[in-house]
Amino acid sequence: MKAAPHPVQRPRDAKLLVVDTCGGIVHAERRQLADFLRPRDLLVANDAATLPASLAGTHAPTGAAIEVRLAGRGSLAADDVHAFTALVFGTGDHRTRTEDRASPPALAPGDRLSLGPLTARITALLGHPRFVVLAFEDSADAVWAGIASHGRPIQYAHVAERLALWDVWTRVAARPVAFEPPSAGFVLDWQLLHRLRERGIGFATLTHAAGISSTGDPALDARLPLSEAYELPATTVAAIAETHAHGGRVIGLGTTVTRALEAAAGPAGALRAGHGVATQRLGADTRLRIVDAIISGTHEPGTSHRDLLRAFASDAVLARADRVLEAHGYRTHEFGDSVLIERRYDAAAGRGVRAPSCTAAMSTPRHSEPVRISTAITTATMAATIANA
Repeated sequence: MKAAPHPVQRPRDAKLLVVDTCGGIVHAERRQLADFLRPRDLLVANDAATLPASLAGTHAPTGAAIEVRLAGRGSLAADDVHAFTALVFGTGDHRTRTEDRASPPALAPGDRLSLGPLTARITALLGHPRFVVLAFEDSADAVWAGIASHGRPIQYAHVAERLALWDVWTRVAARPVAFEPPSAGFVLDWQLLHRLRERGIGFATLTHAAGISSTGDPALDARLPLSEAYELPATTVAAIAETHAHGGRVIGLGTTVTRALEAAAGPAGALRAGHGVATQRLGADTRLRIVDAIISGTHEPGTSHRDLLRAFASDAVLARADRVLEAHGYRTHEFGDSVLIERRYDAAAGRGVRAPSCTAAMSTPRHSEPVRISTAITTATMAATIANA
């Protein structure tokens, strides 16, 4: 697959690969997404807005130039700003591939970092010389204002042009708590939301602090995804219960939604509303309790996002899907194309998954045959938004 090189959330030629519960594969245009969902289904999106979490600065003890990428914090509370996990890079910027970035100077607890108007102190190393805990030495209001005025969206080399903040906010972005965009939500627009309502498909949200997707270091990448805070509203819990009670499917819009919902499910699969931290890693051995299908970007094998898809489909099905994605020129990364994968049939599932027909398990568009694809936010406003989150 090739990387999508431009920050366009909804390109007109965006593609959708649909994998049903029996492993059947259909190509479609992404604008047809609503036609592959059924009345009484529920689409759940992540409404987190993305922070400008890349902060340029200097390592005070040596004066060396650094880049700090904020990666996580313990909760979504607005005043919880004094303990961020972070990655530290040496000289360079997003134009250099992350894996080729220079290392920072030797870091140690107690080191101070000057990050524009902010000062932070390293309080711990997290088992790797570039992965640290930072404590900001400013008030909560000053921290948010400093991030808003000095920070930039975390960015990777496959997108050459500098990202603006509005490039990484979805149409339903609310509280700025994500460190990278919940990019599966880029498919959303008002036309799609209207189409969902028109077809009797529900829509709900949760808030999940989407973390970093790549560190540039194989040892650190193996630890992804990191722990990520979330909040699950009672209204969403009720909507999910009603959906399952009436035979509908819960469709997770992205890996962050799926991770949060499965983390919030108790041993018997009962959801708990409120705040939590997703610490688990979903994969081939995971029995999904809440999410019946996922809409995601296309992900390369070996990445943490791609591993999560193994909870929905077998390795054989995903390998076949990968070959199809490659052959048909699907674009990967955050501005790329999309996949819709219904979880494989599980006869032992406690909720009683409906037996598939294996001929039309995933609804195809009612009005056509499956389509074969040929080959400004100101700083002041941002600071106020973050401070009032």
